[in-house]
Amino acid sequence: MKILILGDIMGISGRKALDKSLHKIIEKNKIDFTVINGENAADDGKGITSPIADELYSKGVDVITSGNHIWDKQETVDYINKEKRLLRPANLAEGSPGNGYGIFITKNKKYKIGVINLMGNVFMRKTEDVFKAAKKIKEKIKLKKNVDFIVVDFHGEITSEKMAMGHFFDGSSTVVVGTHTHVPTADTRILEKGTGYQTDIGMCGDYNSVIGMNKENSLKKFLKDKSATDHFPAEGEGTLSGIIIEANPKTGLTKKISRLIDGGILIN
Repeated sequence: MKILILGDIMGISGRKALDKSLHKIIEKNKIDFTVINGENAADDGKGITSPIADELYSKGVDVITSGNHIWDKQETVDYINKEKRLLRPANLAEGSPGNGYGIFITKNKKYKIGVINLMGNVFMRKTEDVFKAAKKIKEKIKLKKNVDFIVVDFHGEITSEKMAMGHFFDGSSTVVVGTHTHVPTADTRILEKGTGYQTDIGMCGDYNSVIGMNKENSLKKFLKDKSATDHFPAEGEGTLSGIIIEANPKTGLTKKISRLIDGGILIN
């Protein structure tokens, strides 16, 4: 069983890279299930629209996770209630539209996969306690009892929270990945009890930028230049950044984890 997980897709650049390479990556690596974080997929890098989500599904994406930008497009509030494949962080305020986790079937109808979307508490928008939320979900969705595999997307700012969540789910999920910072970390590994882990899997977008945003304008903002405008995405050639998990169907745990870097300047 092979699972592809891609980091935050950033604006037009990220979508173009996905359009160019996703099908080939899925075919070449014999991917059974694909998850991508889509909260920056809109043209301005803020939020996601229903046409963009539908476009991603048509390219081979099975589930879209998100984070702090999930409500940046008003239409998402209605769309997320209709489309179960689009998740928002499970620890948003009680009563928020949509779902923070779900159980999905692979395209070959062979396996059930639980996908859990969480968001950190530190330096992020106000949410309920992420570890309390994770504990409740962990008790509801059990590996090899309710589902064959479990993917956890932890959308957070700080490494310690992400690492702690990885250890919290070690042995009870297939993989825990961090998203949000748009920079892939070099700690790709399998934890002691068999859960695949990477603190942040990076972004799908133009790395000749400041975390996906136009670098010239970003520098102006840091330098307090009055000519700076609101952040807007860089639109050069994009890189797809993420991981491929090879999981054991008997245990639901990770046998092999590989970083994926495809296209753009990051491969240099």
